[in-house]
Amino acid sequence: MSEIELSESPSILDVYGRAVLSALPVVGASGDSLPDDTLVLRGLRVDPDNLAEYAKVCGLRFGDTLPLTYPFILTFPLVMKLMVSKGFPFAAIGSVHAENVIEQVRPISVTEPLDLRVHAENMREHRKGLLVDLVTVVNVGRETVWRQTSTFLHQQRTSLSDEPKPEPKAEEIPEVPTATLRVDQKTIDKYAAVSGDRNPIHVSSLGAKAFGFPKSIAHGMWTAAATLSAVEGRIPEKVTYSVRFGKPVLLPSSLSLYAQRDGDQDGKASGWDLAVRHPKKQYPHLTATLR
Repeated sequence: MSEIELSESPSILDVYGRAVLSALPVVGASGDSLPDDTLVLRGLRVDPDNLAEYAKVCGLRFGDTLPLTYPFILTFPLVMKLMVSKGFPFAAIGSVHAENVIEQVRPISVTEPLDLRVHAENMREHRKGLLVDLVTVVNVGRETVWRQTSTFLHQQRTSLSDEPKPEPKAEEIPEVPTATLRVDQKTIDKYAAVSGDRNPIHVSSLGAKAFGFPKSIAHGMWTAAATLSAVEGRIPEKVTYSVRFGKPVLLPSSLSLYAQRDGDQDGKASGWDLAVRHPKKQYPHLTATLR
């Protein structure tokens, strides 16, 4: 695996220009394997103003350490740059963020210089298409402080497409939600500006319709960050946040947020089970665990 060292964070405008180009049928993505490259960016400094805006739009506290999900937006330009590189097997625009696993080894101070590394691995078939993992590692010096695996789905027919759908779960009487999350286009436009993620499915009704959505939809990682507001201040310093995204959140929406303590065999609380559901139909937009 070869390393490509970057002198600065990639320009989001340039990356999205390439992403739009690669989504055109006359150009398209190419290749049936993943690029054998690791993108490296050293000495990245957090912009406190950007961090403050991120915390505000996600409903999180602004403090001396980074929110658990914040490094996602620091590494997002590198992830996108890799996904629009020559030979990546599918176009970045139109792909679906299916799952996300964050491992925080310790809290990260706002003032620490960060070294970022991103590579792609584990391309595999799924009943709905191809899955690829984008793996990010954040170091402070030689110490790894944060890791992430973002799984993206490109919808297409595969050898698994004819597999039966899983049996639906029996209907349960919904519990009283821990909190209500409200999100509209104004909130998502602010998140798009802060995160740099201006995918048309989030910021444009026409763009969303072009990819099969009836309306623009919320970023999955906005939902993942906003969900943590229910347990903020009670998240362990060393923790794994595993998120599975369900049905997209159409804008505007009011969502039911659930947070329940998970007990180990000794009856002691070892983490949280989290969910964001449609308030009436109860289908999940997000299910997650903090351990």
